[in-house]
Parts: sequence; structure tokens; C-alpha cells
Amino acid sequence: MEELELKNLYDNFRDSETIKAYAKIIAQDAKKLEKPINIMEVCGGHTHTIMKYGLPQLLPKNINFIHGPGCPVCIMPKERIDHAYVLSMQENVILVTLGDMIKIPGSNGSLQDARAKGADVRFVYSPMECIKIAEENPEKTVIFFAIGFETTTPMTAVLVQEVINRKLKNILFHINHVTVPEVMVELIDSRDVHVDSYNNQIDAFLGPSHVSVIAGSKIYDKFPKDYARPVVVTGFEPVDAMQGISMIIKQFIEKRCELEIQYKRVVSTEGNLKAQNLINTYFEKMSLFRWRGIGNVPNSGLKLRNIYAQYDAEKVYKDVLPISEIEDHKLCICGDILRGMAKPQECTIFGTACKPTKPVGSCMVSSEGACAAYYKYGNLTFSTSA
Repeated sequence: MEELELKNLYDNFRDSETIKAYAKIIAQDAKKLEKPINIMEVCGGHTHTIMKYGLPQLLPKNINFIHGPGCPVCIMPKERIDHAYVLSMQENVILVTLGDMIKIPGSNGSLQDARAKGADVRFVYSPMECIKIAEENPEKTVIFFAIGFETTTPMTAVLVQEVINRKLKNILFHINHVTVPEVMVELIDSRDVHVDSYNNQIDAFLGPSHVSVIAGSKIYDKFPKDYARPVVVTGFEPVDAMQGISMIIKQFIEKRCELEIQYKRVVSTEGNLKAQNLINTYFEKMSLFRWRGIGNVPNSGLKLRNIYAQYDAEKVYKDVLPISEIEDHKLCICGDILRGMAKPQECTIFGTACKPTKPVGSCMVSSEGACAAYYKYGNLTFSTSA
């Protein structure tokens, strides 16, 4: 019975009639807009929903999507991918990470390539699996290459806590957790000439839902107040997305600029305070973190607090890790895509030299990347432009 109820819950938020009803409301309201509006969906989960369900085809021409940074894998700079590769090749090391990181190409190759050369690289669904791996391999060092936005950071924090409480000496961490609001600011108000934020066309944001479950909607307060950009925190199902878009349009019609929550069934203003406290216990902000295609974004990355330096793989292995910044392939425009300045089909190697089976850029590697979404569902949306 529980499975049936869960299925019904999903079905209700994928109901075609409800989606069409919202499309009609949006079409009527869009006629009242004074100018076209460009909505950036920050998270790759939204990008895939938008593409998979063909939502651009349901919207009037004066409502456009701009695809934002997307996912933690997409924004990972090559030099940090190289860190993972180099660490995996160290003697008596088991490198552990999540999903899509396995295939992302660095300057030396991917972790999949490292595995083919004999490195012990494993991907897990939960960071807690590292404990079992470490206990089964006491003579080896297990390095967890941690990635993710605010959504996955608490899981890494729990693992750090368990490692400390159990006094495990053979687990280290390479932390690559980043936070969303700082890069949103960078996209609309950057001091870096490379970001070209003053030519941005972003009028509003669909706020990430899972990030907001942890951090709370309060992290977006500044955007309506300081930057005149409305934010609607929106769920990942197609009905959620259409309702979120409708709410944004109504704000423009009614001359409002506010932070609203569409995803009220899960997201609150304050978020998960226990998770936030756990994160703050073990992590602190980095002064800069380099986002692929965007550059150094102030206060957007996390690192282990200094009192836990003995568990920090970047410090333990500092003598072998590369420090130079590495640029993308000259034909790859992932940087422009991640900044919302271009669409995947505008790339000259999209779908030819760059495919999911042989990706050149991170936007094609990740299952949440914009290029991967366009490659899989693009026949539905190539007629739509931002």
C-alpha cells in the first residue's frame, strides 16, 4: 500500500493535465509582461526536468530559460580532478567518490582511466561506505573525494564525525563542497572581468530545492532585496517547475520582487538546523574556490577546520598534488554554458566530438549537466533559445 501511495505522489506532480493547465495560466499571464523574462534554473535537476518533459515547448516565446551552474561535477575545475587522479595513483591508497566523478576527464585522464592503470578507485552511494572499506583494508589509506552542494555536505560531515569518534586513522578527506548563493551573486554582480556578469540577462531564479531543504530559503534573501532578482524555490517535478515559473511571472506582472517557496511540502525558511550545525562543526569557508568556467568565487567553497588537518588529504599529500590552474579544451564552451551565456547546441563539438560516450567537457559527463540533458532530450527543445 505504501508503494502505491508513493507512486501516486509522484504521478500527481507529473500529471499531464495539471502541466497543461499551468501552461494556459502562464500563456495568459505572459501577455501582460512588459518585456521578455529570462529565468535561470541554477540546479541541473531542474534543467533535466525542463528538458525531459519538454517544458520550453509549452511556454510562450517571451519566457526563456538560462541554464546555470547545474551540478557539483560540472563546476569542478580540472586541477581538482587531477588531484583525485594523482591521489588514486599513490601507493596503498583507495580513492572513494560519488557517481559521476569517475568519468570526468582531467589533464591526465579520468578516474576510470586511473582504475584501468591499476589504481583502486571505488564509487559509492553513501559516504558512510568508506568506513567498511577502511575496516576491510586497515593497511591502506582510504581517501574520500567529497563533492556536492549543500545537499550532500551533511553526509560528509557525518562521516567526518564517525571517523573521529571511532578513532579511524586510515580515512582522509579531499573536500570539494561548494555553496550556491555565492555563485549566484557572482553571475549577476561579479568583480571578475572574465565572468562578464554586467552583461548577464538573468531576470529571476528558480531556486534549487534540495539545497534549500538543508540550508533553508533564507540563503536567497539577498537577491530580491539587494539585486532586484526574484527567487522561487521550486521542486524538481514538472508540475513543480511549471508552478514555480507561474509564480515568477505573477511577481513581474504585480511589480513584486520577492523570495517565495513553491516547494513548501519540504522546504522551510530556516532549513535543517541540525544539519547546518553539523556542517559548521567540521567545515569552514575557503576564501576562494575556483568554479569551472566561472573562476574564483569568494567564500563559495568549504574546507575542513584546521583542528582536523590530520584528516585533510590536501595537506597530507600537499607535496604531490598539482597547484597550477588548468583551462578547458579550447573548443569546449562549458564555461559559457555554466554562466548562462550560451546553450549547448551552440558549441561546435556538441554531439560530434563531444558525446556522453566520449565527453570533452564536464557538462556532458555529468548526468545533471546541461549538455547531457540537451543530448538526451534536445530534439524537444532545440527550437527554444534564450
